[in-house]
Amino acid sequence: MLGQGFAVLLSHWRRHKLQFAMLVLGLALATALWSAVQAINGEARASYARAAAVVGQDRLEQLATPDGARLPQSTYIALRTAGWLVSPVLEGEKRFGGERLRILGVDPVTLPADAAQVNVGAADIGLQRFITPPGVFIMSRETAERLKGIDTPPIRISDALPPGTVLTDIGIAQQVLDAPGQLSRLLLAPKQPAEVRPLAQVAPGLVRRAPAVESDLSRLTHSFHLNLTAFGFLAFAVGLFIVHSAIGLAFEQRRPVIRTLRAVGMPLRALILLMIVELLVLSTVAGLIGVALGYGVASLLLPDVAASLRGLYGAEVPGTLSIRPSVWGLGLAIAVTGTLVSAAARLWRIASMPLLAPARPRAWSLASERALRLQAVGGFVLLVAAWLIAQFGAGLVAGFAALGAMLLGAALILPLALSLLLKLGERLSQGVIAQWFWADTRQQLPGLSLALMALLLALAANAGVGTMVQSFRLTFVGWLDQRLPSELYGTTRSNDESQKVHDWLASRSDAVLPIWNTEVRMFGQPVQVYGIADHATYRQHWPMLEAAPDAWDSIASGQGVLANEQLARRQKLTLGDMIPLDGGHSLPLVGIFSDYGNPKGQVIVGVGLLVKLYPDASRLRYAVRIAHDKAPKLAEELRGTFGLPDENVVNQATIKAFSLKIFERTFAVTAALNVLTLGVAAIAIFASLLTLSGMRLSQLAPAWAMGLTLKRLAWLEILRSVALASFTMLAAVPVGLGLAWMLLAVINVEAFGWRLPMHVFPMDWLRLFLLAVASAILAALLPALWLARRAPADLVKVFANER
Repeated sequence: MLGQGFAVLLSHWRRHKLQFAMLVLGLALATALWSAVQAINGEARASYARAAAVVGQDRLEQLATPDGARLPQSTYIALRTAGWLVSPVLEGEKRFGGERLRILGVDPVTLPADAAQVNVGAADIGLQRFITPPGVFIMSRETAERLKGIDTPPIRISDALPPGTVLTDIGIAQQVLDAPGQLSRLLLAPKQPAEVRPLAQVAPGLVRRAPAVESDLSRLTHSFHLNLTAFGFLAFAVGLFIVHSAIGLAFEQRRPVIRTLRAVGMPLRALILLMIVELLVLSTVAGLIGVALGYGVASLLLPDVAASLRGLYGAEVPGTLSIRPSVWGLGLAIAVTGTLVSAAARLWRIASMPLLAPARPRAWSLASERALRLQAVGGFVLLVAAWLIAQFGAGLVAGFAALGAMLLGAALILPLALSLLLKLGERLSQGVIAQWFWADTRQQLPGLSLALMALLLALAANAGVGTMVQSFRLTFVGWLDQRLPSELYGTTRSNDESQKVHDWLASRSDAVLPIWNTEVRMFGQPVQVYGIADHATYRQHWPMLEAAPDAWDSIASGQGVLANEQLARRQKLTLGDMIPLDGGHSLPLVGIFSDYGNPKGQVIVGVGLLVKLYPDASRLRYAVRIAHDKAPKLAEELRGTFGLPDENVVNQATIKAFSLKIFERTFAVTAALNVLTLGVAAIAIFASLLTLSGMRLSQLAPAWAMGLTLKRLAWLEILRSVALASFTMLAAVPVGLGLAWMLLAVINVEAFGWRLPMHVFPMDWLRLFLLAVASAILAALLPALWLARRAPADLVKVFANER
């Protein structure tokens, strides 16, 4: 009997092939968007893990200076002499052509086995070739492809290294990085001799650091990936509306079948078990299709994600995807879970349905006004919860919880709001047909409510994220004008060349402003320390959010510090707080400045103080002030005199264009997910209209019998879809503005540490409105065509049965 019962249940899908297609398509699309985000995040996190595993950073203890500054090679020699089993590492960044590479220098002789990811003694490398000039650069295949045609030491390929990382001998690294006799840290072998002199005696300036549980890149990019995950989940939720709609209609249509199976003796438990098995089979098939589609979407989006991570965080992510079992497993799990959740209420209704319950399908169109009111009450509760979480919650998870509660609350309120609006339209209408149109639309509302809720979420997401991106762009462009006032920016290749370039420029320009910097650990996190000259350029243009009256005088005299907004928010700093610097120095905070796009904390001191406290700071970059019309000629002379590559001497416009390109690519993924989510919502409307079209004949037949032609009824069906989409768009605008405010004032602050002003863009809403109307017309077109081409006999049959 179980086999026959299962065949009976499956026969429904054979009779309703389009409904089956909508169910599979909805679940596959929902799973695809979620899986695409998971595949991208998985690839990025795997790359971070490889980067953290290089030279055993995630497994071995290290010796380093407290502030992260480089240490002299003599300290390493002293420790080895005292019996400590340590191995030196030098790390830094170097540009080859237009590519910025992370250089890692190691000593292959003393390197612990746990840190030896690459066998330098292999035949294709060779220990002697590795340690003698010009040395060997070991890198990933992707990095080698990017360096084709660029002059480098001999290259060898290793899949153990992440993109953008080069492994070489420490002596070669010291030459490449212009750091003779300097080291970044020392790796501690897991087993040390029993009796060695204490560290405090041999190297009192060093501290022991535990293996990195989480890399700096993982921490910095956590917010970026969490944002992607949130948008992927939103797309999945919108797709589930299609699934819920199709499953709900199928259950209602199969009430007579269920009643018959119960009447012929099939136990209730067995029937429910068969329906669960049916759902598991359908969700597994749709989930597999969805994950496969997700990999296709991810492969299209990954280049933009990789460019964003490289531009914003300096994180290197490969441009190709790997097949990860975890993505397939999670994709299938969420597809099955989403399907079972969508069907839970229907299964419960069957379990509680009396044996002789009426066989007539109880379609959504008969849902009571009371149910809509109860749903709206739940929506108001969620909106209040969102406000409370936003006001009193803390952290990124609380921000997303508030965001989710706000969106879900607005979606739950939508059906009642539309019902009241349609009732108002009915009262204001004059003609009989107009009154019937509004009343009939209101009657269809319960059946379309899920699709309209999906459309509301998609439109609100587009409006909200669009407002955020446009506000960010408007602010970012103005901020770039403040941060990049100089006409030329130059980067030298060594400290000796830096001094020569400075002296050469001094007599040929209005001002030469050092952009010298170093990176230290402050407040337990990596912080950039910049030194700037006392010049009107900074006093007039620097984007200060808050400053003491004498802030710039304090910086010039070495008596104060500026901090970016990110660091100030994370550490809850206010003006006057003391900022710890190297050598036991602490200076008061005299100003806070905006620093959009930078995930790291940053402090600014006078250039003289920087050189005093951090003598190893990079002194390679300069900003040059000169008349705009003279800048191109000076740039050419600078390149020609010192042989600098083109990318080492750039003008203001080039840097701004590059920054804006990074900006655009950063939000390209979000824009793509928004478009896909809106597409899924349009399919949800199409699925609902299509599945309800067969149930509409009994309601349209009387209107046809009283003189309305099928063609006119079809046009009214399209008009109904447009009206509902338009009303939904009106509701989506305030929800979208609330979403934008939440993103700008809560999520961005928690995720990145800066807050942006909010602007509104009505023309974007108009474009979105036209897009919503177009989607509604396309969704209603096929059901309307079917109605217009119905044979009169089909409508006459409606009156043949007693109702």
